[in-house]
Amino acid sequence: MFATERKKPLPFLPRSIGIVTSDRGAALHDLLRILGDRYPERRVVIRPVKVQGDGAAVEIAEGIADLNRFEEIDVMIVGRGGGSLEDLWAFNEEIVARAIGASKIPVVSAVGHEIDFTIADFAADARAPTPTAAAEMILPRKRDLLAQVEMLEDQLRRNMVLRLETARDHFRSLVKRLADPGRKLRENQQRLDELSVDLLRRFHERLRQSKDRLAEIAGRLNALSPLAVLVRGYSIAHKLPEERIVKSAAALEVGDAIRVTFAQGKALCRVEGKE
Repeated sequence: MFATERKKPLPFLPRSIGIVTSDRGAALHDLLRILGDRYPERRVVIRPVKVQGDGAAVEIAEGIADLNRFEEIDVMIVGRGGGSLEDLWAFNEEIVARAIGASKIPVVSAVGHEIDFTIADFAADARAPTPTAAAEMILPRKRDLLAQVEMLEDQLRRNMVLRLETARDHFRSLVKRLADPGRKLRENQQRLDELSVDLLRRFHERLRQSKDRLAEIAGRLNALSPLAVLVRGYSIAHKLPEERIVKSAAALEVGDAIRVTFAQGKALCRVEGKE
């Protein structure tokens, strides 16, 4: 179960990220904040579980199994914030280690602080010292990727200019050896112009294809964003003051304060009745 050869590699740019942790802890808020800052278009699927106490290990194992039923998820973070040895003990249970080992999705273990180690860390495909570090490990910054694309474009332009200069130098050396330099010069100059135009045309075509591909990927990523769901008329309700997502009317009482998030803006409401 702990063998290095069975470890699955983490995807470079995951489309969807699964999280198995408590929906009441600061760890989840830190994860969502970091993921949103690094690449806001990524889709995040949260499976809330108990992370300490009786039954926590069973819930964590069930959460891992549940996320494996979603084929769209590319990588999974399993963990919680810091605590005592007893608080972290659920991640030492065999049932959790076996659930991680059976996961088809690469699992990053992010339990406690950097000095904390659990059996889940050794069963996972990768260990992060903290939940925040796990978010940084699995998702690169979007602005860094765009900067890299720009750098590659600049490098491609420089290489093209260098090749053109090399071709011109070679052409000039040939001209000196021609019997009729005037005629050969005109012929080769025309050929050089044609090659230059063709090279520039190919460069612009490759650049256009790259931009179209990037736009296509960005569009697909945006379609997977939770914000796209809100635009279609859905909304998200948080019970106040604990900021807990409301999934059922049974979780509310008359008089409870809630915040409703729409595609554009938010509203503070109070429950006057339930249906």
